[in-house]
Amino acid sequence: MTLTDPAVGPPQHPAWTEIQQSPEFGSLRKRLRGFVFPMTALFFLWYMAYVLLADYAHGFMSIKLFGNINVGLVLGLLQFVSTFVITMLYVRHATKNLDPAAEKLRKEIEGEDA
Repeated sequence: MTLTDPAVGPPQHPAWTEIQQSPEFGSLRKRLRGFVFPMTALFFLWYMAYVLLADYAHGFMSIKLFGNINVGLVLGLLQFVSTFVITMLYVRHATKNLDPAAEKLRKEIEGEDA
């Protein structure tokens, strides 16, 4: 068989199902989802609020704060800032809560000493 043969799939490790059903993997997945889902929902709400304000609150968005800088411009720039903040929060969360557990699980799977 060649690698392009559709019958060839990824190599199967007999313990993958067992690993996926293990409490350690479940805990790791729960920690990941506990951060990602709420943060995604929060960012989506923030983004939609900006879009709706831009579309329906022209008067509010065009309020000048100083010079030619208005509320719409500031909120638009804050979209970028919030993206960087979320990235920094995720990196901190992953370093503290995800990476050590993932590394421990990897070592157990590969048979290394923890």
